[in-house]
Amino acid sequence: MRQLLLRPGAEELNYEIRGIVKKARQIESLGFPITWENIGDPIQKSNQVPTWMKEIISDLLKENKTYGYADSKGMPETRAFLANLTNHQGGVKLSADDILFFNGLGDAIAKLYQFLIPTARIIGPSPAYSTHSSAEAAHANTAPITYKLDPDNQWLPDMDDLYMKVKYNPSIVGILIINPDNPTGMVYPKEVLEGFVKIAKEFNLLLIADEIYQNITYNGVKAVALAEVIGDRPAISLKGISKEFPWPGARCGWMEFYNREASKEFSKLCQTLENAKMIEVCSTILPQLAIPKIMSHPEYKAYREKANEAIGKRSDWMAEILGDIPGIKFNPTQGAFYNTIVFEEGVLKSDQSLEIEDGRVKTLVEAWVADEQMPLDKRFVYYLLGSERICVVPISSFCSDLRGFRVTLLEEKEETFRDTFERLGKAIRRYLKSKS
Repeated sequence: MRQLLLRPGAEELNYEIRGIVKKARQIESLGFPITWENIGDPIQKSNQVPTWMKEIISDLLKENKTYGYADSKGMPETRAFLANLTNHQGGVKLSADDILFFNGLGDAIAKLYQFLIPTARIIGPSPAYSTHSSAEAAHANTAPITYKLDPDNQWLPDMDDLYMKVKYNPSIVGILIINPDNPTGMVYPKEVLEGFVKIAKEFNLLLIADEIYQNITYNGVKAVALAEVIGDRPAISLKGISKEFPWPGARCGWMEFYNREASKEFSKLCQTLENAKMIEVCSTILPQLAIPKIMSHPEYKAYREKANEAIGKRSDWMAEILGDIPGIKFNPTQGAFYNTIVFEEGVLKSDQSLEIEDGRVKTLVEAWVADEQMPLDKRFVYYLLGSERICVVPISSFCSDLRGFRVTLLEEKEETFRDTFERLGKAIRRYLKSKS
C-alpha cells in the first residue's frame, strides 16, 4: 500500500472466544459434532426464553413506534425505569439523564476507549475479558496494563499488586472492575469493592464497573453493586440484558454515569459519549422498549431466581467432577456462568498430546500445534478439540500469564452437562500423563 493502513496497537484487537470457532468448524465440516463451551450464549445451550417474555416482545412488534428511532440517549421511560432500580440500591442517586444506551456493551466499551487520549490508561483485571483488554490496548497503542486475580485465593484481586501499579504508573487514570467476573465466575465481596474505591480516592481515579452479570449469582452469594459503595467518586457502570433475560442477539447495553459533576474531565467524557451517540442517531429501540415491561413483569423475579438456582447446581456438578483432578487449580463459581480452570505451574509440557482416532482431524491438530511459540494451554485446547470435540478457550488469550482454559455453565440438560465435563476431566488426566 502507498501508506501504512493500521495505527500502532491495532494488532492488539483479538477475540479468541470466537477465533477458536474457525478451528472447530474445520473439524465439524468433517462430520463431527462440536460441544461449544467457548462463548456465553444461553440460547445456544438449550435455554428456553419464557413464553410471557416472548409475548411482551411480540406485542411490541405490533406497535408502530417500535419501528422508529429512539431518543439518542435511549428511550426516556426506560432510562427513568433503570435509574429508579439503581436508586433503590441505597447508594449513589442518578436520573434518566445519567443513562446512555448502546448497541451492546461491546459498542459501549469501544466508544469509551475511543475517546480517551492514548496516554490515559485503564488498568483492568487479569485474566481479562478480551473485549476490554483488546480495546484498551488498541487505544493506547501498546499492551494492556493489568492487576492480578489470584486463583489461590478464590480469584479475588491482589489489591497490593493493584495499589503498587497505580502508585508507580501515573498514566493510569482509571480502574476496571468486572463483577461478577468473566472469565473466572468470582464475585467481589463488599470490602473488596470498598478497597477499589479507596484506591480511586487516593489517586483521583475513575472507576469503571462491568456489571452485566450483576443479577446472575447463586449458592448463597449476592453481588454488591458499585453504586452502593462509590460515594462521591466519578464512575461508570456498564450493564445489559444479553445474559440476564437472556437476549444476546438484542445487542442492548447501557452506561450509568455516577457523580458526573464531581470532575470536569469526567463530565466532558460523559458529554462526549452522548455527542457520539447523537451522531449515530440512536441505539436499537425494540429491546429498550421491552426492558421495563420484562423487568416489572410479576414472573420476572421468580424466573431469574430459578435460572440462578439451576446455574448454581451446575456449578456444584462441575466441582464434583473437576474439583479433585491433580495438576489443576479449581475454584467453584459464585456468579456469571463461567469457570476458569488453571493448570499448576510446570505440569504442561510441549510433548503432551491426546489420542485422535480420525486421521484427518489428527493432521489438522498437528498442524495447529506445530508453532513452537504457542502457549501450552492453547496446545491443550487444540488437542481437546480434536480428541473430544469440546471447544473451550485458552486462558492465555485472556491477557494472562496463567495457563488454563475457560468453560461455561450454560448447558441446561444435566445428562449432556455431566457427559461433557466427565469427558473433559478424563482428557485432562490423560493429557498430563502423556508424552508424544
